[in-house]
Amino acid sequence: MDVLEAIDKRRTVRVFKEKATGEQIKKLLLAGVKAPSGGNKQSWEFILVEDRELIDKLAEYKYYMNREFKPAEGQTRDDVEKAARFQQKAFANANVIAVCSNSGMVADGWLAVENILLAATAEGLGSGIIALRGDARTKTEKLLDIPENKELVCVIKIGVTEEEPKPRKLRPEFSWLHKNKYSQS
Repeated sequence: MDVLEAIDKRRTVRVFKEKATGEQIKKLLLAGVKAPSGGNKQSWEFILVEDRELIDKLAEYKYYMNREFKPAEGQTRDDVEKAARFQQKAFANANVIAVCSNSGMVADGWLAVENILLAATAEGLGSGIIALRGDARTKTEKLLDIPENKELVCVIKIGVTEEEPKPRKLRPEFSWLHKNKYSQS
């Protein structure tokens, strides 16, 4: 699969039927560290979380964070609760990798994440990003013993997809392009 095909096929996956193999994870991490970085500092660090108790705790943090969301238009608190539970269950049968970078250099981490996601797609695997904010992020950094000079970028879930992800809807081509200034198309 070439890179443009991987970009086109990559989707967020939340239901996995099994984990990726150790060899696949190793391959994905090696793709991640080939990402560009500011000043070639390569400030990323990866934590492969295999302990079930830690994974369950991460899922719990995500659940409580998502419960705090306000219902979108047309949604109820029950809808928010259902979505939060779904996100919590999304950790089942997946490999879990926490991505960190030097404080203030999260862009480096995100570049590595994109390489990992595209490599996962090329390997026929699914992936999903877990962004943690506020208390959930602070608790995760403490849970995983992330040093104070590092910060959590995100948590990635990877595995064999349960079902084929749905096509995504994109904005019309070039509706997002502006020339010279934001207000000019």
